[in-house]
Amino acid sequence: MEKKKIAQYIEQEKLFSLKDKVLVTLSGGADSVALLRLLLDMGYTCEAAHCNFHLRGDESDRDEMFVRKLCLQLEIPLHIRHFQTTEEAAKRHISIEMAARELRYAWFEELRLQQGADVIAVAHHKDDSVETLLLNLIRGTGINGLLGIRPKNGKIVRPLLCLDRKEITEYLQGIGQTYVTDSTNLQDEYTRNKIRLNLLPLMQEINPSVKESLLRTAEYLNDAALLYNKGIEEGKQKVQTGQSIRIATLLEEPAPETLLFEILSPLGFNGTQIKDIFTSLGGQPGKIFLSKDWRVVKDRDLLLVTPANFSKAPTASFPDDLSLPFRLIMEEQEVTDNFVIPRDRTIACFDANKLKQPLTVRLCQQGDSFIPFGMTGRKKVSDYLTNRKFSLPRKEQQWVLCSGKHIIWLIGERTDNRFRIDENTRRVLIIKFIP
Repeated sequence: MEKKKIAQYIEQEKLFSLKDKVLVTLSGGADSVALLRLLLDMGYTCEAAHCNFHLRGDESDRDEMFVRKLCLQLEIPLHIRHFQTTEEAAKRHISIEMAARELRYAWFEELRLQQGADVIAVAHHKDDSVETLLLNLIRGTGINGLLGIRPKNGKIVRPLLCLDRKEITEYLQGIGQTYVTDSTNLQDEYTRNKIRLNLLPLMQEINPSVKESLLRTAEYLNDAALLYNKGIEEGKQKVQTGQSIRIATLLEEPAPETLLFEILSPLGFNGTQIKDIFTSLGGQPGKIFLSKDWRVVKDRDLLLVTPANFSKAPTASFPDDLSLPFRLIMEEQEVTDNFVIPRDRTIACFDANKLKQPLTVRLCQQGDSFIPFGMTGRKKVSDYLTNRKFSLPRKEQQWVLCSGKHIIWLIGERTDNRFRIDENTRRVLIIKFIP
């Protein structure tokens, strides 16, 4: 019965074919063992992959020994990888659960390519899908989080989603196949286990068919999600320009806050942050919001989205340093009667005798000031750039040319009046900025 259901499900969802090689992720638990046995019984070519995360002491080694014996008995290739999961989680500042997930899926794909496998089969089943749906609901999610686990994601396939946990264990009992049990699955310490051991049994007291009801709801939502995602993509095209979001255009959308959520949540912003960003749209510019890797700045007409790890570059010698993201071409010449100062922001002219060599180039810093050409009073660079209607990220990327401690040029913008050519100038330094 189980084989027939799975065969129909594989064909219905177009997961793979009999000519494909299947890499089966094998933990040794009931689900993965059933997946391997079923696929082999159905005539599929399989290899197995086992991860030892060294998180459960002797149990981890017991699981590895079990899958070794099973694959030897079944006469199929087995690949094993050991991970120092705790150390990896600490190094990357992520949870052990997340570290284990990222490590195993990265290795599965690496192994799939090495062995020429067509797909990676994992043993998620109906109950896992229900638990995932409830987990996402509890944590807070959009419509896509209410779809449960999907049968296919790239090269990852889930042939057991048509079976529940009870059907899987009954199948194993029927063929006399043993398996190992992860003791942590019997403990009430993780959220998913709390759902499995406490919440779902309580819900089943109210509705014995609650699992089927939830999965039907997820299927209904799947079609709705297709329309929703299409609308979201169309909305993104309207409101986004480069790494910016047009505020006025966003507010014209039927559900602007939802659209903003779908744009920013993949960048690590949570629901509360996104609500605060949305609330700020009618306020003054300059407010900054941070996720782990990204930054959103409320500008006048835009939300500016930039990497959060933007850092100031060190001071570079000019013209010797070749690491600058632009070129500066320098020429010194005598002043003649027919010399004309170019009216071009990309060309700066200075009295060479007023400069202290070597000149240096750096990004502007907080507190920088200069005397703009044609003026006598000192002005903060930040205020000057604000008057030029520069956004905060654009301000941070403004390069300056310095002589000693003095800024002589906001490169591509304006020179300092103190270093201008006057009636006493005999030699002029001409510098051309090439982006």
